[in-house]
Amino acid sequence: MLDYGIFAFESKDEVLAKSKEFWNPGKTQFWEDSGVPLVIDRREDYYLYDVTGKRLIDVHLNGGTYNIGHRNAEVVAAVRQAMDRFDIGNHHFPSLARTALAERLIQTAPPGLSKVIYASGGGEAIDIALKTARHATGRRRIVSVIKAYHGHTGLAVGTGDDRFSKIFLSDQPSDFTHVPFNSLEAMEQALSGGDVAAVIMETIPATYGFPLPEPGYLEAVKRLCESHGTLYIADEVQTGLMRTGELWGITKHGIEPDLLVTGKGLSGGIYPIAAVLVSERCAGWLTEDGFAHMASFGGAELGCVAAMKTLEICTRPETRSVVHYISDAIGRGLERIKADNAGWFTGIRQNGVVIGLEFDHPEGAKSVMRSLYENGVWAIFSTLDPRVLQYKPGILLNPPLVDELLDRTAHAIAQVRP
Repeated sequence: MLDYGIFAFESKDEVLAKSKEFWNPGKTQFWEDSGVPLVIDRREDYYLYDVTGKRLIDVHLNGGTYNIGHRNAEVVAAVRQAMDRFDIGNHHFPSLARTALAERLIQTAPPGLSKVIYASGGGEAIDIALKTARHATGRRRIVSVIKAYHGHTGLAVGTGDDRFSKIFLSDQPSDFTHVPFNSLEAMEQALSGGDVAAVIMETIPATYGFPLPEPGYLEAVKRLCESHGTLYIADEVQTGLMRTGELWGITKHGIEPDLLVTGKGLSGGIYPIAAVLVSERCAGWLTEDGFAHMASFGGAELGCVAAMKTLEICTRPETRSVVHYISDAIGRGLERIKADNAGWFTGIRQNGVVIGLEFDHPEGAKSVMRSLYENGVWAIFSTLDPRVLQYKPGILLNPPLVDELLDRTAHAIAQVRP
């Protein structure tokens, strides 16, 4: 019996069956067929526990949502204290929490960003960024990368892979142009007409398997944007908040974006919140008509409290040091594992703790994912390139857990080596 007071099930099998009946049959069946029938129960630090009691080290982190761990004690305490006074709040009015977080985000942002617009999730934040760019430039067209992913909401889905747009008749070729990642020639051609409002890119495209930008590529794209009057939107939903060893991955390239989007990990894994940071050039509609975009849950005050504590944790000098330690230790450990599995484990894409593992099979990461699951580690394959496993350690891992993670990873990869 799985009894949690307000809900109870006879067994895990009943949960899975009713999940297919009432929630999402396709997704539930996919995980069962993949050998990952996970129903998450208790979670803490970087551990997940299935309802059967099985423990998993989490290096999926739900795209970085659990960057600082599950149920981080400091974030939980801050939100609990805030609940004595605050709730979601009223999005129409100034608030203590929204104002304080906006000021802190701008203080920690790349130079040139001056205003904050709130959302409840990353997709909505991308929509806001695209609408803002269109208003600022008077142009409609958006350029993104082939195999990109920026969320599933109305405009965001048009910037991503056809898999997610065509099913809902949301592909709009006239408004959304897709170019190959790392191709400056294609980018220049796309911008040459002078009608592009913005280029939007993840600093390292996550759902595409973390292909790394070639040296100078992002910097050259920013120069092209400037020469064609196009805005640069940095999607830092997965690469921000110290995952690359800097608070924002884009600053490692010396780029000052016109707009920056953050979410997922900003929540501390406790309360949903996302935000768009914009330059003064892009902020005009906030004065022209501050009601032009409204979101009841955008900048929810409890979310702002969680985000304030998360930012504090991420900007501590000791956090930076820990990230650099984890990045180095795991990078060296993965190189050893790769050497032991030559011809099968073929590549490591790494920037800080943003890591993609390449395998010599079109869907190799799926078999590795299942083997890792069986060996007590949860990592996920890249949806748009299943050769590549997304392997995303948290930024506060301690040394014993780093060692355990590498040991389990080595065993899992060797188990499914052809």
